[in-house]
Amino acid sequence: MPNTAILALEDGTVFQGRAHGARTVRTGEVVFNTSMTGYQEVFTDPSYTGQIVVLTNPQVGNYGATGADNEAAKACIEGLVVREWAEMPSSWRADESADQFLARQDVPVIDEIDTRGLVLKLRSGGVMRGALSTAGHTAEQLIEMARKSPSMAGLDLATGVSTKARYSWDKPLEPCSPSERIAPPPADGFHVVAYDFGIKHNILRCLASIGARVTVVPAMTSAKEILALNPDGVFLSNGPGDPEPLHFQAEQVRKMVGRKPIFGICLGHQIIGLALGGKTYKLKFGHRGINHPVLNKRTNKVEITVQNHGFCVDPDSLKDSAVDITHWNLNDDTVEGLRHRSEPLFCVQYHPEAAPGPHDSQYLFDDFAALMREFKKS
Repeated sequence: MPNTAILALEDGTVFQGRAHGARTVRTGEVVFNTSMTGYQEVFTDPSYTGQIVVLTNPQVGNYGATGADNEAAKACIEGLVVREWAEMPSSWRADESADQFLARQDVPVIDEIDTRGLVLKLRSGGVMRGALSTAGHTAEQLIEMARKSPSMAGLDLATGVSTKARYSWDKPLEPCSPSERIAPPPADGFHVVAYDFGIKHNILRCLASIGARVTVVPAMTSAKEILALNPDGVFLSNGPGDPEPLHFQAEQVRKMVGRKPIFGICLGHQIIGLALGGKTYKLKFGHRGINHPVLNKRTNKVEITVQNHGFCVDPDSLKDSAVDITHWNLNDDTVEGLRHRSEPLFCVQYHPEAAPGPHDSQYLFDDFAALMREFKKS
């Protein structure tokens, strides 16, 4: 039937529902996100490359899609799984429906399945590979596709999604409504070079909002090339895939420690951990949502954070290193932040740029500005 969609997992589990979005077939790691809003930011986050996303919020698509909410130039998810897909949006900000947005970008959508049961399965057994078809494939075909698709472990996806050429960014944060007040960027005139491993637009906006002129560079840029640009600071972005294969990137960071202030987010945090002699490991089902509690050990305060990662830095591998663990996840005691004891370097596993929110951790961009300011004086 033309309106039938099927999601099959590598263990042979099959879910049948209605087809929306594009009429195609896609494979990927099936993961879940517990956010109640911000679905377009999820669709366009490059960190979701190679993944079919299950959204736990029961209704998705009800406020449509708008170009202002994109985190990248296009949708990055492989497929979407929801309980109820709203094809008719109700929002003054909508440029088009979410269905139209994903359809023209070749992303399939399945709804009217038991997403609660699917999420419980992934939470209990761990995320697994899957295949989603809205194009008439049989369950048997999809199970075979899922089993033949690559595992996320050991997969370098960051290099593939990175920009191919250097570019500049100077657009700061803008208010979403007339009532929102955002201070103008300070006049510090920082120059930040940002590694693009799958960088989100709101990270670039946050960097511009602390007074930075940002030069975005490809993932394979050497430390020598970075230092030749004479930046005030170096930023390492979020991105998809396994951090372990990124040996070149970790080596370049190692060469810059102490020579420039460095700030990393998500995959950037993991690369810093590797650069300082640490190791990473794959989580059972990852952290994806906008309400994860994190303890800031420096202030002893809890921050509610946005998270999207399936790998983590092993704290035991950093016992003899020169970094302190500054943030802990209060749900499962995983590492959420690191800071070098003597050099201007810090990083976090979560997302302080947080679009659509919460904004508890946006102070980290101000911390980066303070670090660059102090380094320039010295």
